[in-house]
Amino acid sequence: MQRLAFVFCLGLAALSLAPAAGAQGTDISFGVLKTDTSQPVEVTADGLNVNQEDGSALFEGNVLIMQGDMRLSADSVLVINKGEGSSGIERLEARGNVLLVSGEDAAEAGEADYAIDSGTVEMRGDVLLTQGTRTLGAERMLVNLATGNATLSGRVRTTLSGGSKN
Repeated sequence: MQRLAFVFCLGLAALSLAPAAGAQGTDISFGVLKTDTSQPVEVTADGLNVNQEDGSALFEGNVLIMQGDMRLSADSVLVINKGEGSSGIERLEARGNVLLVSGEDAAEAGEADYAIDSGTVEMRGDVLLTQGTRTLGAERMLVNLATGNATLSGRVRTTLSGGSKN
């Protein structure tokens, strides 16, 4: 059994060191299995500036956005509404110390864009994903909130444990 575990860990290590020929990224699950993106979006912040011309709203300082089980926090978030004739939010653009939490998973990045209708969050800039004791890093992470799947790309990195000694 120990030999099988060693071979398995060695195989994982070899795969992680091999160049990813043609690979576009690493697919993983993120957060709760599915997030209902039709739920209302609640935003709190220290300040708010509304642009009357385009209807956008800039939340600044300790911004916290909640939708169902998902939480997103950042230094600032620009809320862009849908165009004329449509109601609702088109997308959120979070900047500075971005943290996305869903279930037990958490991801940090420099910035993130949340497209409400497609239910996707794109995080960029030194992304760090934490899932329990496992951490993964990348330059970019795309999360599909409807499916719970995430793709990390741009120099993906992690540390694999060598197993336990007996």
